[in-house]
Amino acid sequence: MKDEKPVIAVTMGDPAGVGPEITVKALLNPEVYKVCSPVVIGDLGILKQTAKLLKYDVSFNAVDSPRAATGKTGIIDVVDLKNVDLDTFKIGKVSVEAGRAAIQYIEKAVKFALEGSADAIATSPINKQAIRLAGSPYIGHTEMLGALCGVKNPLMMFHVKGARIFFLTRHVPLAEAVKAVKKNRIVEMAVRIDAELRRIGVESPLIAVAALNPHASDKGLVGNEEAEEIIPAVEELRNRGLHVVGPVPADTVFHKALQGSYDAVLSLYHDQGHIAAKTVDFYGTVSVTLGLPFLRTSVDHGTAYDIAGKGVANPRSLVEAIKLAAVLVKNMR
Repeated sequence: MKDEKPVIAVTMGDPAGVGPEITVKALLNPEVYKVCSPVVIGDLGILKQTAKLLKYDVSFNAVDSPRAATGKTGIIDVVDLKNVDLDTFKIGKVSVEAGRAAIQYIEKAVKFALEGSADAIATSPINKQAIRLAGSPYIGHTEMLGALCGVKNPLMMFHVKGARIFFLTRHVPLAEAVKAVKKNRIVEMAVRIDAELRRIGVESPLIAVAALNPHASDKGLVGNEEAEEIIPAVEELRNRGLHVVGPVPADTVFHKALQGSYDAVLSLYHDQGHIAAKTVDFYGTVSVTLGLPFLRTSVDHGTAYDIAGKGVANPRSLVEAIKLAAVLVKNMR
């Protein structure tokens, strides 16, 4: 079991976006097959149409389960849900049909992962408007995955060039994010981060908590959240035996993480960590969802309707997501 290649279920994402294109391109990359056996959860008709658009000579193999995948370079194994009507379907447009299809790919992949047919899931992008039109009450992948697995608050991590970034808050207005910087919340999050890092093979992790204000408030000259909330949280975490430092000024903490000074950074709000990661390497940034019964990785870009169907989408983020899923599965074994 330990030496077997992990089986990674790759969801095709919103069929109207770049998901089908980056999926075909990624699953023709020999580097992917060196570390895992990938299988697409999607629509075979759309994938064949995409391959024709790209002028790729591709062999597709329809399977009922990820465990039936050939795992051979040059053959794209597909669990075909047959849920897109090619006669009425429109590329590059928000639609109920595309949103519904994207949701069904995720639901099927989760089913496979929960029953053990897949070792992990790597997801292509979905569109928030499309899934909302299709009736989904969830704002994105993470919330949907949590609901499908009965997990209230899945943990999201960015992985870029070896650095790991977690988020205290994500999809909330900045004003609310600032109000959420509280001692108890930081402590709770850091404890979860420590546990999940150990689960994926990081022993005795060192976690840096980013500062909220410029220069970590400069001893109260620029705000008081550091003194009132962040420093007390770090002190309590140390008293519990965790290896935590901070608050570290946000203009240096991510650079230090990239240099290997920390095993992870706790970013306090969405853009604080997103901007840092994506500026370093936009297509090399992989989103990882932890705290679920299985591992999930994802591209960290959207459906890019504006370039969908034009053959110019960059598959690197999906390639990196699939490869990272395989590495982390092996670490967890």
